[in-house]
Amino acid sequence: MGTASAVPIASATPATPPRTPRPHPAETAESPRLTRLATELAEAGSPRAHAAELARFWAEAAATGTPLVEPLDGDPRHRAVTFLWRGDTATRQVLLLVNRLMDRTDLTTSLMRHLPGTDVWHLTYRLRADHRGSYRIAPDAEGRPPGDLGRLAATGVRDPLNPHTIATRWHGPPGSVFELPDAPARPWPVPPRPGTPRGTVRLHRVPSAVLGGEREVWTYEPAVPEAGRADGHTLVLLDGDMWFGQLRLEDILDGLIADGAVPPLTVLAPHAVDNATRAREFGGHSAYVEFLAGELLPWAAGHLPVGTDPARTVVAGQSLGGLTALYAGYAAPHRFGNVLSQSASLWWHPPGEQAGETAWITRRYAEGAPRGLRLHLDVGLHEWGMLEQTRDLRRSLRDSGHTVTGTDFNGGHDYACWSIALAQGLIALLGPGAPPAPTGTSSASRPH
Repeated sequence: MGTASAVPIASATPATPPRTPRPHPAETAESPRLTRLATELAEAGSPRAHAAELARFWAEAAATGTPLVEPLDGDPRHRAVTFLWRGDTATRQVLLLVNRLMDRTDLTTSLMRHLPGTDVWHLTYRLRADHRGSYRIAPDAEGRPPGDLGRLAATGVRDPLNPHTIATRWHGPPGSVFELPDAPARPWPVPPRPGTPRGTVRLHRVPSAVLGGEREVWTYEPAVPEAGRADGHTLVLLDGDMWFGQLRLEDILDGLIADGAVPPLTVLAPHAVDNATRAREFGGHSAYVEFLAGELLPWAAGHLPVGTDPARTVVAGQSLGGLTALYAGYAAPHRFGNVLSQSASLWWHPPGEQAGETAWITRRYAEGAPRGLRLHLDVGLHEWGMLEQTRDLRRSLRDSGHTVTGTDFNGGHDYACWSIALAQGLIALLGPGAPPAPTGTSSASRPH
């Protein structure tokens, strides 16, 4: 299986993304509410009146939730989005960590401002009204110097004034989520409608000779009779420990299936084990594709009512998993007729191969890939580098005659965005309005 350029896992080195600065700083703005607060405090006639105005402000923030979202005069397409932290006398600096609005090469740009004479720390961004994202806040009472902000960033916590939280990778502290008024709506009912049939999630241990041991795999079986699933749809979704272990993807699937947005589908979602294993196995590694196509799918066929039609089988992943999904579709089209790739790590290339202007996987597809594939490629507008590479891959695939859909969502490298986009991608590939599967799907894997 694979191509001459495929990388066996044993010879691979861990993949690390390039750390590149933002092409330009995230645009900030002035908050009308903070401007008004400063005026009110300046006009307070006594310490008691000053304290009362400040208490009123924090009560308002607690009631409405944060960040504060305010209109900007003469700019209906954008909002002033103000993040807040309530400090104390020991607070020396506060770092705001908004996914992909922050610049890890210059964290000083993400330091919150202090309103003098108060416990208010704030930072306001000017954001397009369809933005969605996650963030954490790292207060520092020790006053670390600017050069130590990287260590401070690792201590971020959720926003206590925002009830909307999201799990983080490898069971780290949860983050907070914000979404502006025009952010894409969730294409499933929230909350689930009463009486929605619920699918079944189980955790299995699947033997793998090619990976050298067992792997935990989450499975989701829709709430329909087995007879109705024998020739049904199958989703192989990477990073199952995140999607089912923390994000409760089953709730999304139950809603989509109940509404008829996607057909009943069985999901196979392998655990990524840990960050080092994920970096070693994901990407363009033939062994991991052999696990997915040659071991996991045959195992599922023996244990679950799943079909084998590649036109009804989707492989999906995010980040380095998104690249893995692209490579799986390229290397094993006899198993995977649909690829759903989100924020793919197109910077990745095999050890020993030079990086070029064109991404490695883009070059592989351009050299020849089965035209029976359908691909859905999503990327965030704030994923500099990845955004341009994904657009280039889409153009190359379309020029080669592939069926390609996908969106440039207004967000970053973020599960808060991927959860919405994953549902939209499944609808695009499998839903009632999806284009028919192209003819000519290969019946064999790519040649060596």
